[in-house]
Amino acid sequence: MPLYTEGEPIADGKAPDGPIARRWEQRRFSARLLSPNNKRKRTVIVVGTGLAGGSAAATLGELGYQVSSFCYQDSPRRAHSIAAQGGINAAKNYAGDGDSVYRLFHDTIKGGDFRARESNVYRLAEISTQIIDQCVAQGVPFAREYGGLLDTRSFGGAQVSRTFYARGQTGQQLLLGAYQALARQISAGTVTMHPRTEMLDLVVIDGRARGVVVRDLVSGRVSTHLADAVVLATGGYGNAFYLSTNAKGCNATAIWRAHRRGALFANPCFTQIHPTCIPVSGEHQSKLTLMSESLRNDGRVWVPQARGDTRPPERIPEAERDYYLERIYPSFGNLVPRDIASRAAKNVCDEGRGVGPGGRGVYLDFADAIERLGAPAVKAKYGNLFEMYERITNEDPYRVPMRIYPAVHYTMGGLWVDYDLRSTIPGLFVIGEANFSDHGANRLGASALMQGLADGYFVLPSTIGDYLADCPAETITDSHPDAVAVAGDVRERIDRLLAVGGDRTADSFHRELGGILWEHCGMERNAAGLRSAIDQISALRGEFWRDLRVPGTGAELNQSLERAGRVADFLELAELMCVDALHREESCGGHFRAEHQTEDGEALRDDENFDYVAAWEFTGNSPVLHREHLQFHEVRPSRRSYQ
Repeated sequence: MPLYTEGEPIADGKAPDGPIARRWEQRRFSARLLSPNNKRKRTVIVVGTGLAGGSAAATLGELGYQVSSFCYQDSPRRAHSIAAQGGINAAKNYAGDGDSVYRLFHDTIKGGDFRARESNVYRLAEISTQIIDQCVAQGVPFAREYGGLLDTRSFGGAQVSRTFYARGQTGQQLLLGAYQALARQISAGTVTMHPRTEMLDLVVIDGRARGVVVRDLVSGRVSTHLADAVVLATGGYGNAFYLSTNAKGCNATAIWRAHRRGALFANPCFTQIHPTCIPVSGEHQSKLTLMSESLRNDGRVWVPQARGDTRPPERIPEAERDYYLERIYPSFGNLVPRDIASRAAKNVCDEGRGVGPGGRGVYLDFADAIERLGAPAVKAKYGNLFEMYERITNEDPYRVPMRIYPAVHYTMGGLWVDYDLRSTIPGLFVIGEANFSDHGANRLGASALMQGLADGYFVLPSTIGDYLADCPAETITDSHPDAVAVAGDVRERIDRLLAVGGDRTADSFHRELGGILWEHCGMERNAAGLRSAIDQISALRGEFWRDLRVPGTGAELNQSLERAGRVADFLELAELMCVDALHREESCGGHFRAEHQTEDGEALRDDENFDYVAAWEFTGNSPVLHREHLQFHEVRPSRRSYQ
């Protein structure tokens, strides 16, 4: 059986033509509207309460829609967006250093290695300025300069300071802003909150997404909730690798279940490895810890020049250190994009010059910054990050360099959506990291928060009305045959997981899957490794359904059952990730094929054959590939150089 088959091309039919700077305004004007009275009659389900989902539910409630919001956490405030550290990009040009909407657009297209749509990326850059105004009005405590103006700093892939931040807690503060807006709508009665509830399937009736089937994580009760439209804001699938910077609860079940119901999955092999994470310390670990990219503003990355040099860092003279990012990429230095910094760290470690246990680490050194600025100034910028590092490693970064190494952090792939954020299932909208739309093959630092809030506060509220205006307002109950069938599928799957009766935990399968993905579909891939991974994952999935053991029942709090369902979906998604990586015979962004690199080891794109979005259709057998060809009129694709 072939790994995949070819399907018809796919196109974004909602993106308007004309000058790129006017397309979003043109689309908003052409979108049909619902009157306030009619909005109150329409219902929307939003799954996920992070920055994308929380802001979307709050804004839709403010507009008058009747919103049902679901999260598996005990409070919307515990969504993983709270863990974002470094900042949020916006083209305000407060630093007066030449930034603009067009420059942010250009940097994002280039940073994504020319594998994203121009229209979507320009809209994101355009809306970025409104996001900051929105958040300041909410009271988000962004850092300020001595004179009281909002402060900014630089992030990877940019030569301007456009990143707004709240120390190392930017995600937390932005999420609290979205949460207070959400709480206001809960109090007003326009949003009904369903915490401790996990979406397990999508209800599609007459070709439209009409609801979700969920499980109460406390009681185990399975129930069906219906609406006129469904919005997925459930984040990415980085936890397929087992070890990642994501919270342990982050999973792909919502988007994967939607994919199985007909939503195309785009670019699943585009995963991001973050260069500044605390290295793995042993087999006992179940997750990794991010150290913000903002640290590369003042920290200098280096390794010993000599292989096998195990001296403590303070005993290695300056002349015997290799500040390799500054040497290889003098124009951007330590602020090259994440994919480039990660591969460079891997390369020096592969040469035998890595530091720390197993030689899988590089130094991030703040000695120069402390000497230049003083320890109090460095503490004011990064104090909570330094404290977190010391608590985890028992090393004081004010005295010795941090040790860092790349780790899985973000996924640029996701469900395919058009310019309106509609998936290929009418009525199903996908926002934030759950979709694929804005970052191409590599996301620039501080752009995830920007996309989540742009989608939730501004894009979705402007486009969902156009769909609802054309959607009949018919009432459907959970007794509808299609709804009953989906709920039955969910219960049957739960029973199947509980009935296997083997000897292995879901976590043991997950750890093994993560090892396969990291080895063969991580920072560097090749055809032989990917084919081996596909075979290994297929065999592991078979073993999972023969030897899984889930204690307890489905009618109670059962975290083993929750994990088993999520791992089952990761096992299917992981195979598609490898198929996508194998079919894409080029290197671009976070997808680095060893067979396709330049003489100096940089990614070698193939624009003639692979300048498209790979959108995959689920069939139950070999997936079907649909291509959306990308067109570039504003920024000419070129070799992405940061030297």
